[in-house]
Amino acid sequence: MTGLSVDRHQDLTVANFLTLRWLAPDLPVIPVLQGWLRPDYERCAEKFAAAGVDLTKEPLVGVGSICRRPGTFTAGWILEDLHAMRLKLHAFGYKKTGLAVSWPHVASADSMAWSKAGRYERVCGTHNSEANCLRYAQSWRRDLLDHLAEERAGTYPGTVSRGR
Repeated sequence: MTGLSVDRHQDLTVANFLTLRWLAPDLPVIPVLQGWLRPDYERCAEKFAAAGVDLTKEPLVGVGSICRRPGTFTAGWILEDLHAMRLKLHAFGYKKTGLAVSWPHVASADSMAWSKAGRYERVCGTHNSEANCLRYAQSWRRDLLDHLAEERAGTYPGTVSRGR
């Protein structure tokens, strides 16, 4: 969308991370790997290493640009590749269907799905939309965690055993 290449976005991402760490060393700023194709993410990790950042020592490493994937397989492979590098991953904007497959490879994830779904539901009855409702968000989170627990145990309807 910006017209910049993946390579340029990666350079800017690394530079921004280094600047933020320098300006605010006490804030929990995490490095973020950017790319589009699987090799792009490894190349981005190499750029962090060249800048002196050991991603394996970071408490969390963000993975960008996976929320816009039309399917979950490519994103899942990217997460699996990065996890194999011993990185503790945070998947930005990763959907429930992706987490059902990739849960062994991520330490954390976020999603605006709860808020989007909440725009069309009236559960509490105290406001016009659940899009910003703490109780609704907590309920959505509980449902997601229950779903993932069922996936891990292989008890969710339609779950295919993955040999784990």
